[in-house]
Amino acid sequence: MKAALIKIGNSQGIRIPKAIIEHCGFEKDVEFEIHKKTLVVRSSKKPRQDWETAFKMMVENGDDKLMDSEIRSSWDEAEWEWK
Repeated sequence: MKAALIKIGNSQGIRIPKAIIEHCGFEKDVEFEIHKKTLVVRSSKKPRQDWETAFKMMVENGDDKLMDSEIRSSWDEAEWEWK
């Protein structure tokens, strides 16, 4: 795919199609890296970035329990056989 440079004030920019933005997970900010005259644009948000905070909130709210840990039936007692 090719894109034309466009003038934006004293700078230049590239229009990125919406489908590419969504596919790459770009949100408000992106990061640039240059490798041997190649521009790399990546999302500034890291996967699992806020998980630690979310887990701490779950513990504080008591939401960190397994939902199916105590589900048992008569089948478990009578029919299940460990081998």
